[in-house]
Amino acid sequence: MDLIDRIKEISARIPKQINHIQTEEATKNALVMPFISALGYDVFNPLEVVPEYTADIGQKKGEKVDYAIKKDDKIIILVECKWSGAVLDVNHMSQLHRYFHVTEARFAILTNGINYQFYSDIDEPNKMDSKPFFEFNMLDFDDHQLNELKKFTKSSFSLDDILTTASTLKYTRAIKKILDDELHKPSELFVRFFASQSYDGRVTQPVIEQFTVIVKNGINQFINERLNERLKSALVTNNTDIPTSQQQNAESNATAEIETTQEERDAFNIVKAILREIVDVKRIYMRDAKSYCAILLDDNNRKPICRLNFNYKQKYLTVFENKSETRVDIDSIDDIFKYADRLKLAIKEYGG
Repeated sequence: MDLIDRIKEISARIPKQINHIQTEEATKNALVMPFISALGYDVFNPLEVVPEYTADIGQKKGEKVDYAIKKDDKIIILVECKWSGAVLDVNHMSQLHRYFHVTEARFAILTNGINYQFYSDIDEPNKMDSKPFFEFNMLDFDDHQLNELKKFTKSSFSLDDILTTASTLKYTRAIKKILDDELHKPSELFVRFFASQSYDGRVTQPVIEQFTVIVKNGINQFINERLNERLKSALVTNNTDIPTSQQQNAESNATAEIETTQEERDAFNIVKAILREIVDVKRIYMRDAKSYCAILLDDNNRKPICRLNFNYKQKYLTVFENKSETRVDIDSIDDIFKYADRLKLAIKEYGG
């Protein structure tokens, strides 16, 4: 059973168990230990998972963190647990923060058995950040989050690999949170920015109040229009021979089923980074479909550069060279860099 199956199994049990988990100890036994086990660590082997780990800190003696996960005889992750009904906040971080400072661990997890917050020392070396760089909710997760979680498994754990992406994850998460807040309830500063760019007169408080509604509606319309444009592009590519009535049905189904993941966006950015040496990146487009994500030159489906086939257990890349398709398996999106020369060759074949 792989990580995905294990996590889904634990997740399915939570609604049945939650009303019977009334203490921190019960949370550890029913939720946290199975989670650690799903990551591939033997919770019954003290060489891998040390419960009630103790490290003296200054004048404080005998304080314990709930679990210390080890690999190659080194502590790699500290885990602090709270009751499943607790809302995780800054008050729960103090003990974990102290332990992070005096151990060799570069990662710490604060959890209530349902929500897992992952911390590191991105902002200041050897000092745990005040905000997590990654968060995993056992009752609400997607494929991209599962792929990030996989990096913490015993078989895949690599300190350098995780740290390479941790800062990007942290700040991307923060930016998405800001955008989500602004889209639902625009702040005065956010509204003032748009008003100053589009309103000819003096931006007074009444103008701000008027533009608050305008900005919110305008952004929502913009997002919907962009989604519809991408949907139409995908339908043109895959349904050119479908009669109008059937195409309308296909459009309705596609709206519900097509979702561009963060991993696909990151891969698209990698492709652009590779090709910017030989072509203007404004000419590189992405069209998402149900089974794959196409990257094209000039938004022309007759000029495919590659396809991202990420909706399978084994991710792979379809590259186009000499007017033929070739499949190459990849384990992570960073592997795309290995095929940089082949992606550039596709551009050259189109006279790019």
